[in-house]
Amino acid sequence: MSRRFQVFILTAFLVLASSLFADQVTLKNGDRLTGTVVKSDGKALVLHTEAAGDVTIQFASIQEIKTEQELHVTLKGGKTAVGPVTTTDGKLEIATKTAGTVETPTTDVTLIRNDAEQTAYDKSLHPGLRHGWTGGANIGFSVARGNSETENLALAFNAAHTTLNDKITLYATSIDTTNNLATPSTVANLETGGLRYDRNVNPKLFAFGAADFMANALQFLDLRSVYTGGFGFHAIKSDKTTLNVLGGINYTHEVYSNGLEVPPTLPSTIPTGVFESYGKTNRFAALTLGEELTQKLGKSTGLTENFYVYPNLQQTGQYRTDLNIGTVTKISKWLGWQNQFGDIYVSNPPTNTKNNDVIFTTGLNVSFTH
Repeated sequence: MSRRFQVFILTAFLVLASSLFADQVTLKNGDRLTGTVVKSDGKALVLHTEAAGDVTIQFASIQEIKTEQELHVTLKGGKTAVGPVTTTDGKLEIATKTAGTVETPTTDVTLIRNDAEQTAYDKSLHPGLRHGWTGGANIGFSVARGNSETENLALAFNAAHTTLNDKITLYATSIDTTNNLATPSTVANLETGGLRYDRNVNPKLFAFGAADFMANALQFLDLRSVYTGGFGFHAIKSDKTTLNVLGGINYTHEVYSNGLEVPPTLPSTIPTGVFESYGKTNRFAALTLGEELTQKLGKSTGLTENFYVYPNLQQTGQYRTDLNIGTVTKISKWLGWQNQFGDIYVSNPPTNTKNNDVIFTTGLNVSFTH
């Protein structure tokens, strides 16, 4: 036997062996595809082939499936069966090791995953704290020179670690605007940050705990710390829309210590800049009431909106509100354009300060997944 003939026989054997051990999908038009079944959502099936990579096939176009590998098949009602799969006459058979052959109509199939896909899915349900994070950073900057000398820098960061049963959220923002030709030169200086933990009690109800912090130079607020606990309700939870309503109780600690007041003993014609400082600390319990909305607008734009009210339980009639509305339009997979509007209201601000701080920022958004 010549060497060339031996190579031919070996090649033919390998091709035949690979076809024998590959998964096979036969279409209703008679076409047959071989490869590895990766996954299906009951509407389409993904088959990995050596020649064409991943091929997506409409489930309704499939006449027959036969696999050598074990597949994880989820049926209506949540039952899962594991084993090689064969379909005939609109029925799907799973040859399980423990329960024998499980037979079901193909219309009852909701999910199919191979071992690799199932392992990745299981990890996504319970990722470690070092994995499973998604989020982004917003950057906005502007400079003006001439009749004015202003500089504005807006930064924001958010990250979320979501599993099947809980969610950790982190956020931080900073807005700094100065006008070098004005006195004082600080036009805006606002910093916020916080974290929150949500835990599902059932598919609709969740418990949460949060810690939020804020410093606002224009309201002479050195630091406001708010520690909250309560419950929320998933009023809407779909692929495009999420709406939560929540309520709880919080402990608020405020420190105002950089304010400036005109001493009452000095005449009203005192020179500009002659002031004395004062300090004030507030500690009180308050309610936390709010709603949170996320909405997909088309293929590339997402909307977020939240509104919170904090009625003071110890001083009736005193309260704070916090409104935020933002959009991010994707330019690429990781880059987008963001717009953010905020309105912070305090019913009892320090003397010589206004109740409202209205803020609008725009700039780039850089998203990440880890």
